[in-house]
Amino acid sequence: MAEIWKTIGSDLKKAFSTGVSYMMPSVVVGGIFLAIALASGNQTDQGLVVKNEFLQNLNVIGSAGFAMMIPILAGYISYSIAGKPGLIPGMIAGYIANTPVGADEVKTGFLGAMIVGIFAGYLAKWVKGWKVPTQLKPVMPILIIPIITVFVICITYIYFLATPLGFLVDGIVSLLSTVNGSSALILGILVGAFTAIDMGGPINKTVTAFTLALMAEGVFEPNGAHRIAVAIPPLGLALSTFISKNKWTKEEKALGISAGFMGLIGITEGAIPFAVKDLKRVLPAIIIGSAVGGAIGMVQGVECLIPHGGLIVIGAVNGKLWYVIAMLVGSLVTALYLHLTKPKIEG
Repeated sequence: MAEIWKTIGSDLKKAFSTGVSYMMPSVVVGGIFLAIALASGNQTDQGLVVKNEFLQNLNVIGSAGFAMMIPILAGYISYSIAGKPGLIPGMIAGYIANTPVGADEVKTGFLGAMIVGIFAGYLAKWVKGWKVPTQLKPVMPILIIPIITVFVICITYIYFLATPLGFLVDGIVSLLSTVNGSSALILGILVGAFTAIDMGGPINKTVTAFTLALMAEGVFEPNGAHRIAVAIPPLGLALSTFISKNKWTKEEKALGISAGFMGLIGITEGAIPFAVKDLKRVLPAIIIGSAVGGAIGMVQGVECLIPHGGLIVIGAVNGKLWYVIAMLVGSLVTALYLHLTKPKIEG
């Protein structure tokens, strides 16, 4: 039994590494094009608005890169486990995981994509091993395996996995609502931690909805903490790849540059490739860093007047110095945590 679990663990490690490797170009392309487009954006109550037609097209390209990265991640996780028959089922299931489903419109983002990618891979691998008549063998990888796998995985996700996550999101909304008006330090820690915990996923979006609701009432400090926290995961990881060079691969160091750009324009998803490969170290690092940054922002009364984050919106911030300090300290905390916990790369 121990040998079986060891084999499964090895398979999953390889699958996550494969998924990240194929997802990285999509993240880089999306981040760079969005950075270029949003750098010229005008600050409005609806966030950064790009008015130049050419830059709007770059924004569309960047958004496409980000839309593709989650299905690619799930697809190649599944591909690593099952080979070609697992690729398309994994991508379709990943797309479903990143799309609002059900009456509550639950969206599970990259965590859901990782789960469905694993399930799709093992199911496709199992179906691939079926003994079928010779006449059916040519159509197994292009018809039978994809249809069965997509149907089983997606229906299972929609009817059994999405709803429990919906209850979780509702619980987080209730929790955040109950702490409104309480200690600024506690609220800042909670806003920062929940902002980072799923790197732009449904929990992050729940915090966004919470801060937008408060902004409508003229309360801008929680949005300030949130907009500080959204930038810390990618900035902290970018800083870590620069400071702790012997703890990251050459590929990860290159990705750190892209993550840095994404952090500057407030795109938390820049941390996802790092988290997928080393979740047990990266996730605590970004949660703690964002919690520290959010707490500093709340305690110092930093206000962000628009629904966007990162240094790119500094002009729409009240308390600019503390906004920068909080972001810098949170990023340093993330980088320091990784420096202390991440092992050196041998060779």
